[in-house]
Amino acid sequence: MAARDYGEYGGVTRALELVGERWAMLIVRELLVGPRRYGELAAGLPRIPTNILAARLKELQAAGVIRRAPRSRIIIYELTAYGRELEPVVLALGAWGFKALDDPRDEQVITAGSMAMDLRSAFRPQIAATLPATAYAATLGGDGLLIRVDGAQLEVSRGDGEADLAFATGAGIHRLISGELSAERAIASGIVDVRHGPSALLERFASTFHLAA
Repeated sequence: MAARDYGEYGGVTRALELVGERWAMLIVRELLVGPRRYGELAAGLPRIPTNILAARLKELQAAGVIRRAPRSRIIIYELTAYGRELEPVVLALGAWGFKALDDPRDEQVITAGSMAMDLRSAFRPQIAATLPATAYAATLGGDGLLIRVDGAQLEVSRGDGEADLAFATGAGIHRLISGELSAERAIASGIVDVRHGPSALLERFASTFHLAA
């Protein structure tokens, strides 16, 4: 049974009953990037109280959105096929919310999960198809993302790997994605710290990923 009952009968109402509780969609967002252990989910959602995380996981399992799966003596959480149907909803919601983003507050961070989904929302396959295949490695705090673009195909995964351009960044990366800053200015201002590879590739990154604010 859903934790919240609006007393109405309809698809939108039922969807909100299943995934409309606070933190629920962010858990779904994390799992769209890949399966996670309980501790990894907690780390990816720095402010979620442990009792709320446990409750949301239980509710999402009961709704058939996620499942627990044993992997080499550990338990991971992953989306079911029904849960993965939420991906276009999450991407559209991210693109819509991007338009209302203000400058990040001091206490706000960008996580691997949030950036992964923002990049999926911002991906421009028509542009990418005209550019050489490129791999980017982004470091956000202690987390890493490997971003592979090959024609109109995009793959974003957690972790490290060989990349044509490796850089470290924070929440300010959204100023590059929005077009507010050029790649050159993002590097000069310290928003992007190029660690490996030609800095000119950041311009290609900015062309490949763009969301109008």
